[in-house]
Amino acid sequence: MPPARLIGSFRATVASSICCTSTIRPSSQALRYLRAVNSPAKPSILFARHASHQAQGRANGPKNSPGRRLGAKKTGEQFVVPGNIIFRQRGTKWFPGENCDMGRDHTIFATQTGFVKYYRDPAKHPKRQYIGVAFERTQTLPTPPNAARRRRLGMLAVPRKEPEAVTETPVQMQGYVPRPVPVVLHHQLPSLVKMSLAERQKESEDALHALEKMSEPKRSRRGKIIVPKPIHTREGHGLTMTSNYMFRETNAEIGRAAEKAGVEVRPFVRGDRFLAWRKTTARRIRAAEKKKMGSRKGGKKKK
Repeated sequence: MPPARLIGSFRATVASSICCTSTIRPSSQALRYLRAVNSPAKPSILFARHASHQAQGRANGPKNSPGRRLGAKKTGEQFVVPGNIIFRQRGTKWFPGENCDMGRDHTIFATQTGFVKYYRDPAKHPKRQYIGVAFERTQTLPTPPNAARRRRLGMLAVPRKEPEAVTETPVQMQGYVPRPVPVVLHHQLPSLVKMSLAERQKESEDALHALEKMSEPKRSRRGKIIVPKPIHTREGHGLTMTSNYMFRETNAEIGRAAEKAGVEVRPFVRGDRFLAWRKTTARRIRAAEKKKMGSRKGGKKKK
């Protein structure tokens, strides 16, 4: 086949292929366009911000803040009460000893009333320093393990004194006269003449025993003697001793004092303007006198 024909056929096939592709290309471009329109827009990065130390505010500025006020708040042998802060620290430079405790921020505070002591305790730790509270200023810490335990009630140990034996005498009220021992008179009681001597002696003993029993003081459940409280009065004044050992008039007598003195109360008359005017005038006069007396005591006022 001559080359001219080959070239012509080749051109025809190329043209046909171009026509086919030209017919399909618009549809593919339209699909791509529709997909681009329906899909969400992608954010575009306009600028880049780099991390900066100063961009976070004043909190990250230079560390020139004031001190935390750390250190000892109570010196040695200084008196403290429960809750007093003894030492502020960061970390455990000092450890809580006897009658002390440590807070959440390593603050050592007292748990008992006493005196501050700084000491070491080789029995617990060879290098640690402790802060404790002693109940007495002369007491030394640490307390030996076999020493007597100190009381924590603020009391001192003193020797007990045995009370001396005291003979109890029956307490008699003022103006009390004991009853005499009954005496059997044979000439006045003829019926008792017939009684034997033993019966009469027994009757007299029973009467004496009853009299002694009546004269004995009454006792409470705990065995203490109940002393009846006599009523004392001051003659001529109408004063009575009260429960707090004070002489005063009773409320009833105080309420009847005006009645006894014959004081008459003026009845209240509604609408009496003349009486109201007199009371107002007297009140104003008293107020002016008080103000005048106050100005005299105070002196001249400063301008």
